[in-house]
Amino acid sequence: MAGSAFFALIDDIASVLDDVSVMTKLAAKKTAGVLGDDLALNAQQVTGVKAERELPVVWAVAKGSLKNKAILVPAALAISAFIPWAVTPLLMLGGAFLCFEGFEKLAHKYLPHGEEHHDTAATAGDVDPVAYEQDKIKGAVRTDFILSAEIIAITLGTVAGAPLQQQITVLVGIALIMTAGVYGIVAAIVKLDDGGLYLLRTAGAGALGRAKAGLGRTILAAAPKMMRSLSVIGTIAMFMVGGGILTHGLPFAHHAIEAAAATIATAPVVGGVLGALAPALLNAIFGIVAGGVVLLVVEAARRIAGLFRKSA
Repeated sequence: MAGSAFFALIDDIASVLDDVSVMTKLAAKKTAGVLGDDLALNAQQVTGVKAERELPVVWAVAKGSLKNKAILVPAALAISAFIPWAVTPLLMLGGAFLCFEGFEKLAHKYLPHGEEHHDTAATAGDVDPVAYEQDKIKGAVRTDFILSAEIIAITLGTVAGAPLQQQITVLVGIALIMTAGVYGIVAAIVKLDDGGLYLLRTAGAGALGRAKAGLGRTILAAAPKMMRSLSVIGTIAMFMVGGGILTHGLPFAHHAIEAAAATIATAPVVGGVLGALAPALLNAIFGIVAGGVVLLVVEAARRIAGLFRKSA
């Protein structure tokens, strides 16, 4: 009797683990789109840091990301259990913040701002590098919080009908997998130039040596261009992710984008490709407009607050 009970327990555990595995794979598949944006945004945040400090900065942001998820996982479970209606509004606030940050970057590019001068001064060595690093880390962790919230929310939707223990296991598993994956790849991206230099220095003679040297030179030539492009990709990702969150929370906007994509997909020859790309592009346009509106509101609030301070 005891033996059969033991084997029944083992069978139950195996069944639970199998369910957890299936749900984790499904959640990972659904959050894969956010993963790409997360990579671009976080790799972008490290640009401008001295080469020898890149990995410590990535590690600091990774630790901040784990802290974010340690807050978000129990918070998501509590919100889902007690106030499930609040999930969408909270995500939309995060989406609006991403759009605001993206638009602020565009505004700083065409309308010089103190932060832009701060970045230039940091590159020239005119400001405290420790303070500059801390600013970079804080900005990256703040952005990670929004993306992590979306990942946790998507995962929570995947396991909504599962028992609490399985929900916790899948959420924690996705949180760890995504953090390790994102920051492992970010670390590899920012150290690409070091890898190219290593290949060049250890090339040796012969055909293999020439191949290694050629690969090293290619990596060294491509790495700076990739790092520069990450700034552009990261800003676009802010609008795509932020705009996507906002439109999903606004049924009329979501349906309008779906209808537009369906219409575009009927075009001959390239309709299928354009129809697939249209939602992301339209979400990004919506995100740009939303970011501009939020920036205007924030700037107006700042000016009003400044007037009150002066009159006080």
